[in-house]
Amino acid sequence: MARSPLIALGALNGAIAVAAGAFGAHGLRERLEPRALEIFETAARYQMFHALAIVLCGLIATRGATTAGWLFQAGILVFSGSLYALALTDVKSLGAITPLGGLAFLAGWLWLAWTAWRG
Repeated sequence: MARSPLIALGALNGAIAVAAGAFGAHGLRERLEPRALEIFETAARYQMFHALAIVLCGLIATRGATTAGWLFQAGILVFSGSLYALALTDVKSLGAITPLGGLAFLAGWLWLAWTAWRG
């Protein structure tokens, strides 16, 4: 198998998502309000889903799949990153950028679908 930075990046994101989930479950449960903990867990869950998608894109290794993988990475940074920060700081304005990360996720999935469709 050829080396792929997306496979490594996806694996790293998976490890971070597992660590974040464990930190949320064990380190933050007594420190955060239930809603903030739910937000934190949502960030970890979406990071894990898209970590796996990034690995998939690395395995497919076409130009279109690579573009989708980088869109997923952008989504993780903006969507999950803003939710982690929102949960930990309670700075409500961070929630305003979260949808941009969601759009990056959607764009990645649509790009991957288009890439697969056109063969």
